[in-house]
Amino acid sequence: MALRVAVVGGGPAGSSAAETLVKAGIETYLFERKLDNAKPCGGAIPLCMVSEFDIPPEIVDRRVRKMKMISPSNIEVNIGSTLKDGEYIGMCRREVLDGFLRERAEKLGTHVINGTVHKLEIPGSDKDPYTLHYADHSDGSIQGTFKTLQVDVVIGADGANSRVAKAIDAGDYNYAIAFQERIRLPEDKMAYYNELAEMYVGDDVSPDFYAWVFPKYDHVAVGTGTMRVNQAKIKQLQAGIRTRAAKRLEGGEIIKVEAHPIPEHPRPRRVVGRVALVGDAAGTVTKSSGEGIYFAAKSGRMCAETIVATSHRGQRIPTEADLKEYLKRWDKKYGITYLVLDILQRVFYRSDATREAFVEMCEDIDVQKLTFDSYLYKTVVPANPLTQLKITAKTLGSLLRGNALAP
Repeated sequence: MALRVAVVGGGPAGSSAAETLVKAGIETYLFERKLDNAKPCGGAIPLCMVSEFDIPPEIVDRRVRKMKMISPSNIEVNIGSTLKDGEYIGMCRREVLDGFLRERAEKLGTHVINGTVHKLEIPGSDKDPYTLHYADHSDGSIQGTFKTLQVDVVIGADGANSRVAKAIDAGDYNYAIAFQERIRLPEDKMAYYNELAEMYVGDDVSPDFYAWVFPKYDHVAVGTGTMRVNQAKIKQLQAGIRTRAAKRLEGGEIIKVEAHPIPEHPRPRRVVGRVALVGDAAGTVTKSSGEGIYFAAKSGRMCAETIVATSHRGQRIPTEADLKEYLKRWDKKYGITYLVLDILQRVFYRSDATREAFVEMCEDIDVQKLTFDSYLYKTVVPANPLTQLKITAKTLGSLLRGNALAP
């Protein structure tokens, strides 16, 4: 027998899974509804993703080496002095990055289907195939031609509103909304953002997250996120970041407005039968930073590696227990990172007093180095005990000064 796998969703998670499967000689089908999709997203990727996923230089629009943290009272702290030569945060446009990863998987032999999966039929036994009912849009029509495909394993990489997750009753999760405007700036204003990204905190821009100005190829992405999901609130918060950054955005022209749900924690069930969820569908976005691209791609690759290993490169059908090995590996590698960032969000995004304390703490060189190392290389770097002690003392000191420890 030859194993057949369907990957639903052609973002970084789905494409990374498909690439890993097809390299192992497994028959792989990748479904993507919109091949030119530009997901609303800050678009930041860590340095380790560039090397781990062989991202060529032309896919990265900007190499950010400086970051400004801006407190509720507009105190600005410059971060980035600890970066070594060659270290940077990559800024990408999602339509460019996603297109590259998907095309690479296709060149290696993935069957890419421009289609919308409407229904996943669950088999009656653990050996029978899953049936995907989908609309094929390759004729250019919105309604498409209705078709079916039978496969042995399904990977759900179809985002926060995952139909695959619904089909396997994976349970729900809370989500935040990210809202972003792409703004083309006059040349002199754009020059200011050459290697610089800004993060703003304050109740006026988000009650539980942060707002951002991130540079792209020929424009900046200006946005905010919040878990308090309602349209009036998000518009008010976006007006807040536009007001805070007004001088730097003068003369700018809005070229695109976009919004998208972002999962707040993993779904209750991420593997059911021979169906596994990855990326946003699984809920791999981190708290505190809201970072999702690297973790999406990594979860897709890790899930596919597990399928390759447990199926003996496509020679047997893996079981639910086999697929759950992916979750064990994932939780062991990243569980502590998610926990730490969750605690940070609860502590520092509670009030404007705690946010002032957070920005003040970012002035500390040891804090900066620890933060950048853990972001760029995805390792919660164990600093030496004295540095760790100093950071803890600095954190407590900042919180006390801001009266931020009051309940």
